[in-house]
Amino acid sequence: MPYDLHTHSTASDGTTSPAEVVRAAAAAGLTGLALTDHDTGAGLAEAAAAAGEAGIDLVPGVEISTQVLGRSVHLLGYGDITATAPLAGVLAGTVDSRHSRLRRIVERLARVVPGLTVADVVARVPLGVTPGRPHIADALVALGAVPDRDAAFVELLSEDGPYYVGYSAPGLLESVRLVTAAGGAAVVAHPGSRSAADLLDEDLLAELADAGLAGLEVDHRDHDGPTRERLRATAARLGLLATGSSDFHGAGKQNRLAESTTPDDVVAELLARAASGTGARP
Repeated sequence: MPYDLHTHSTASDGTTSPAEVVRAAAAAGLTGLALTDHDTGAGLAEAAAAAGEAGIDLVPGVEISTQVLGRSVHLLGYGDITATAPLAGVLAGTVDSRHSRLRRIVERLARVVPGLTVADVVARVPLGVTPGRPHIADALVALGAVPDRDAAFVELLSEDGPYYVGYSAPGLLESVRLVTAAGGAAVVAHPGSRSAADLLDEDLLAELADAGLAGLEVDHRDHDGPTRERLRATAARLGLLATGSSDFHGAGKQNRLAESTTPDDVVAELLARAASGTGARP
């Protein structure tokens, strides 16, 4: 039975609580899921309790913000790793940088969106939650500047747009090594997406595999059929696992739970690589 290995909750930029994500996954008929909030494991305890009650398997996880050549690439880390030094310190530094970056983006946007204030956006970020552009998007929706989150990212919050501000994040190679050293399994998130595809050539992926990368997220809404075929072939050549997941964010995005999944035997191999302490290929 399948797993959904990439979901988000209100612990970062999702609109659904960790417990509600778990219950929705159980209702969708999934055997298990991974909760992978951005740069935090704050929702994992709540999710684990809900998983026990719902009779569904929870894979602890995190989506780590990393960079390649100064551009954003996300890395999924699986295993009980978010409180493990030095990874925990790196995640905390990224979250701190996200807070200051949120303020700078809002200050830029306020010049063209009357009524948008830093205080209003910050009020949408609960204490201990990783802040992100979706929180700004929600404020823009509330003001009527855009109809929904997706439109906000196209019109005002695009990484290529004039209002974008970067933030401090570790390098992708460093992050793969940190996850592996912590006893986790590292998988590159949506490597064929517009923001990552031109950065992740096969030479870099081979270097990441040598550093302990366990897999590539192949089946994802951002990937069309030819992209999935290419990534699956690349994963096979490099001895990496091919995973699939929804990248669920609740009402914030169109992504639906279980729309792409990972077979249980692949999940078992992924966790075996994490348990080996190397994450390495066989």
